[in-house]
Amino acid sequence: MKFRCERDTLVDALTTASRAVTARGATTTTLNGVRLEAAGNRLTVVGTDLDLTVRVEVEAIGLDDGVVVAPARLAADIVRALEPGAVTMEGGEDEVEISAARSRFVVRTYPVNDFPVLPDPRPAQVTLPAPALAEALRQVVRAASGDDARPLLTGVLVAAEGAGTRLVATDSYRLALRDVTGTDPLPEGADQILVPARAFTELQRLLPTGAKDDGDGVGFSVSDLDATFSVGGVHLTTRLLDGRFPDYRQLIPPGYPNALRVGKEALLDALRRVRLLVRDNTTPVRLSMRPGSVELTVVSQEVGHASEDVDADYEGEELTVAFNPGYLIDGVEAVLGDEVVLETLDATKPATVRSPEHDDYRYLLMPVRVS
Repeated sequence: MKFRCERDTLVDALTTASRAVTARGATTTTLNGVRLEAAGNRLTVVGTDLDLTVRVEVEAIGLDDGVVVAPARLAADIVRALEPGAVTMEGGEDEVEISAARSRFVVRTYPVNDFPVLPDPRPAQVTLPAPALAEALRQVVRAASGDDARPLLTGVLVAAEGAGTRLVATDSYRLALRDVTGTDPLPEGADQILVPARAFTELQRLLPTGAKDDGDGVGFSVSDLDATFSVGGVHLTTRLLDGRFPDYRQLIPPGYPNALRVGKEALLDALRRVRLLVRDNTTPVRLSMRPGSVELTVVSQEVGHASEDVDADYEGEELTVAFNPGYLIDGVEAVLGDEVVLETLDATKPATVRSPEHDDYRYLLMPVRVS
């Protein structure tokens, strides 16, 4: 195998494919590598851990067709360190040579036959709007659990809802829900699937560039076992989680008697300031809501206490509710617009953070019980 490619193009391809590579629980050392295949003037770079696969296709000057499996991180680091311009890669059975200008590296490779045989990505069945999907993932993925002991909560529910698509994630302490309207109907059999949050985190990395133009879209196809998302020349395939997502609808109250409307940035700034006294994940921030303002208070037995008043509109009974400050900041940050509404029932039941102008996003948060 031998090809020549621009350094920046090659770095992007290697780095993107390498994000699917993980040494955690790898069944073979070959999974620490990326598969590079040159065919004509097309270079395909593939990384996988068998749960997540990223395939990148770019143009290159093909000099000799062939395949090598190179160490993922090392190959990306070497190419990134080279001078700008053309990079040549030439591989044999046991090693690959990476050269540019006066630099030359020879790196040991992995056996090609040990790399898993992966099917080609399926053609897109539907197209999802890239800008809306990027925004939805930013808002929802943050609420998914990172605890592998509860695998279903590490996923994001993708479900058909009305004339659009709904994304839901929860870690049992908070829940984020976003409706994406104007999407094509989901493929048959995909009216409710559970996509690992890790896959969506990697998809988010691909979307900023692809989401500049409203005309751009994300190709989406699904089977019984996996789903594929296509952005430009990148195809991301992930295994689906097997199981039933919790019935989140029963958690959403039909209405709230109390509503606090406050400037988003003013609230975030105050939260970040009083949070400076939080030394562990169990110290809550108390919100004392009354007409005209909300007082934020943090009391840390070992450090001290802090409080700050923020101007706000409040309708309802005067109420003090405590929340995990990090979770509350996450919800407020995700809201679009200049203002947020915090709706509450009482100090023990889930509250909702949302925009007063956009009803397609809701963030439910469980209060923290305090004495």
